[in-house]
Amino acid sequence: MPSPFTEIEVDDRVVKVTNPDRVYFPESGATKLDLVEYYLGVGPGIVNALFERPCMLHRFPKGLAGDKVHQKRLPAGAPDWVETVELFFPRWGRTADELCVTELASVIWAVQMSTVEFHPWNSRRDDTEKPDEWRIDLDPGPECDFATVQRVAHVAHEVLDELGAVGFPKTSGGSGMHVYVRIAPDHGFKTVRRAALAFAREVERRAPEDVTTAWWRKDRDPAHLFVDYNQNARDHTIAAAYSVRGFGDARVSAPIRWDEVDDVSPHDFTIFTMPERFATLGDLHEEIDDHVFDIAPLLAWAERDDADGAETPAEPEEE
Repeated sequence: MPSPFTEIEVDDRVVKVTNPDRVYFPESGATKLDLVEYYLGVGPGIVNALFERPCMLHRFPKGLAGDKVHQKRLPAGAPDWVETVELFFPRWGRTADELCVTELASVIWAVQMSTVEFHPWNSRRDDTEKPDEWRIDLDPGPECDFATVQRVAHVAHEVLDELGAVGFPKTSGGSGMHVYVRIAPDHGFKTVRRAALAFAREVERRAPEDVTTAWWRKDRDPAHLFVDYNQNARDHTIAAAYSVRGFGDARVSAPIRWDEVDDVSPHDFTIFTMPERFATLGDLHEEIDDHVFDIAPLLAWAERDDADGAETPAEPEEE
């Protein structure tokens, strides 16, 4: 008979995990407890990725075979040590208290509450309206292969190097890649998105056969890669580094080195392979806070683009 619960010690906390034998990933047979043990195995990495950021949870109460719940509000019944941050959503005229990770135990508690994916904001609770993370989302179209993603990643790296910005790449856990750059929290979301659009346009200029920045999906060549600057808009989130993704093979959004770009596949990184990689390499994003980039050059590019007649697409609606 399956065990009804198990208790997990996380630093000085104890988290009760119910239904530990429930299968979350039918393809592999991985259970809720396997998911817990994965996050314990990459603990410093996932905490670094989420630290003090508002975080939306993608929950699968019945495992991947059941429905997915996108949850902004902290699930009911949280221990008093699980921290939150209050956000206001103008579109709805409401507030929500979102999970704000400050320690590994709060990650494990969220997994106990059936969370598989963690989607943090690119700002922190000290000032949720001022992003400190510029996110470059290399999002392939439906007919775009991973080799294109790899080529464009090198172009993005080249542009970042010329700017003097240090980019920290990772697989998306899906079919694309992300690159994160730490920035000073001096600007609002609209300004950071404007800078991200200027960067995307520069990448498109250098790789027009592979890249699009077209606003409307219908205007994009399905074989092209969209450099999605909209991931820097308010309340738009993507899976954190080390977050598991909701795919049957239990894939993970995995930090990688730039010299690994040509050799990796999204399928290489799962809850089964990542703990050993983490134990060997540590957190490849650990030093991101040591490399803060001033987005002024990007804003200058945006002014240049405006002068050349480029239009800035409207802000997307909050999710």
